[in-house]
Amino acid sequence: MKAALEKWLIPYISDSLARKNRCKAGDSPIHILFCLADHFEPGCGKADLDIQRRRVDYWVEHYPKIATEFRDSDGYMPQHTFFFSPHEDNEHLVRLVDLCKKGFGEIELHLHHDHIPPFPDNSETLEEKILKSVEKYAKIGIFGKNKLSGNRSFGFIHGDWALDNSMGGRFCGVNNELEILGKTGCYADFTFPSICESQPGKINSIYYAMDNPNKPKSYNTGIDVEAGKNCNGGLMIIEGPLGLRRKKTAPFFAIEAANISKSDIPTEDRIDFWVKKSVAVKGRPDWVVVKVHAHGAVEKNFEVLLGKPAYRMHQHLQDKYNDNKNYKLHYVTARQLYNIIKAAEALLTGSPGDFRDFLIEPPICVRKERKA
Repeated sequence: MKAALEKWLIPYISDSLARKNRCKAGDSPIHILFCLADHFEPGCGKADLDIQRRRVDYWVEHYPKIATEFRDSDGYMPQHTFFFSPHEDNEHLVRLVDLCKKGFGEIELHLHHDHIPPFPDNSETLEEKILKSVEKYAKIGIFGKNKLSGNRSFGFIHGDWALDNSMGGRFCGVNNELEILGKTGCYADFTFPSICESQPGKINSIYYAMDNPNKPKSYNTGIDVEAGKNCNGGLMIIEGPLGLRRKKTAPFFAIEAANISKSDIPTEDRIDFWVKKSVAVKGRPDWVVVKVHAHGAVEKNFEVLLGKPAYRMHQHLQDKYNDNKNYKLHYVTARQLYNIIKAAEALLTGSPGDFRDFLIEPPICVRKERKA
């Protein structure tokens, strides 16, 4: 933990001073863009296939029960983004596609890749692995196309938070990973925040990271995504809220890293903290990004994501941040969030919910996605 604090505490203090009171309701509503990015791994813990199937069955049965209880200002149900690893059994992917076809979310790419001899990944093997994964997913209708290039595009979360070989050579081993991701069709990375050494020094931000192929952790700094300015090159990094949250009991503060789990229940004060951090496109502070993450495919986290804690989370989002006067809530997938960010960058106005499909098309499997 000490090492993690050294990485981001000073930038956090500076960032907090700069952002003080930035997210306040005024003459027009603040738009809250809520995105839940799930590192969804049914095989976690080396579970056998029967256990994996039961985990996926539980989600397929229980997620619709809670999601259908709520609607955002556009009429959408909560949108769950399943960042799914190609190492997992393909039958799970097919079942998640069926869930997404009913309007409950979308699927993106989550990858743990080899770093241990005698077969560590290099630039060539990683590129091949990603392209094969994209092709595998595309066969069942996953991943939309970029309207400008016509190529398939995907969102990405790195296994073990080790993007761009940032964990001292552990869990990755490839220094030009950002370059490879951009080359293979990645529209944005959703890995952070983390509370380990991989956390970038640039916090609570949406920015473009430029790859230095000779060094790890090229994303440690970058260029803010800004309304009216188009950055040529670089991979977009979309962070979730990170900081020190006050508590009523000793030690009177907690490290907040936007995680939802059995040990990190999404209480009202945490949700308010997420909004207060005001992660947003520079020059567009009224479109506030709240991107949180979870590891939802393991039993210990079922209740918090599919039971009463999840219900209370959405109820608080509805009650406080969807009154259509001070705030408007928008449930978005990772792809939709990226599209809205690009619309803000392009100086488009109106409701951000109108730009869910601005640049990256919906994947074929949800092309006829329903709101109800």
